[in-house]
Amino acid sequence: MKRVMRSRHASGLMIGGGLLLLVHVMGTLGYHYIGRPDAGWIDSFYMTFITVATIGYGEIIDLSHHPIGRLFTVFIAVLGIGSMSYLFSTFVALLVDSDINTALRNKRMEKQIAKLQGHYIVCGIGRVGSNVATELLITQRNLVVIESDRAALDRWLEDHPDALYLYHDAADDEALQKAGVRQAAGVFAVTADDSHNLMVALSVKMLNPHTRVVVRLHDIRNTNKARTAGADEIVSPDFTGGMRIASAMVRPHAVNFMDQMLRSDHGLRVEEVQVPADFLPTRVESLLPTCRDYLLVAIHENQQWQFNPDVSYLVKPGDILVLMTDSKGRALVERRLQR
Repeated sequence: MKRVMRSRHASGLMIGGGLLLLVHVMGTLGYHYIGRPDAGWIDSFYMTFITVATIGYGEIIDLSHHPIGRLFTVFIAVLGIGSMSYLFSTFVALLVDSDINTALRNKRMEKQIAKLQGHYIVCGIGRVGSNVATELLITQRNLVVIESDRAALDRWLEDHPDALYLYHDAADDEALQKAGVRQAAGVFAVTADDSHNLMVALSVKMLNPHTRVVVRLHDIRNTNKARTAGADEIVSPDFTGGMRIASAMVRPHAVNFMDQMLRSDHGLRVEEVQVPADFLPTRVESLLPTCRDYLLVAIHENQQWQFNPDVSYLVKPGDILVLMTDSKGRALVERRLQR
């Protein structure tokens, strides 16, 4: 709808500008003919301009003995003033519509965000943040973006015009509250500034100590500071990038498999699902029978891992199921756990 309005106003501006140009061409040619042989091209154009602009400096070209010339002046004045009025009104409408649309969109987004539960907040939508947000979208998770850099935010919105966002400083308590931090499942502090990410983590934990926070750090020496600020997980792109390069050399097939999984259009991922507290203990073979929609890789129980668990393993409340699946398979497992 917004693009349609902009397109309509742009067409109006082009039409208005074209009409105004046509009036000046017609007026210049007309005055040059009426005032011959004394009227030059510059005088003819100037006569047209002051007539359309209603400046009223007087007749540069003498029309006192040319009644037709004065009628021509009236004709040019009517067309020119009408064209200018149309052009001006279209421009004002463009400005007003833009302001109204922005205000309405912000109000609508605030209502949408207020209804979210268990969503994710991405603080910073640069190179790392955009990849994080894209992964959340691929795996069908709700998210809200907070970004203070207008250019970076516009680049993201160009590809995701329906995304929920806040043009604000992510470390500000008001911005986090508007983003629904009290109902959020997690927050990604992934701006390019380590100190800013620490402030985001601290602000989040002060507002909602139960929200999981993942912090991006360039300098791995800031790890202890991030932990103190409340970060649950810390990721250093420089460190993990180095590990990824080494893995590409020593275990290329495993790395290639993971790359293909992440780039697949099917959204295949290694997912984790927590068993609800009110779940009745059930054997793996009954809870998760063999199915092409998912593959049970491991179960995390009381800080212990059960890799490739036996079909007789008893799944209990609080366990974490690690599966290779897509969003459809994850939803299927979650529904079985709710039963």
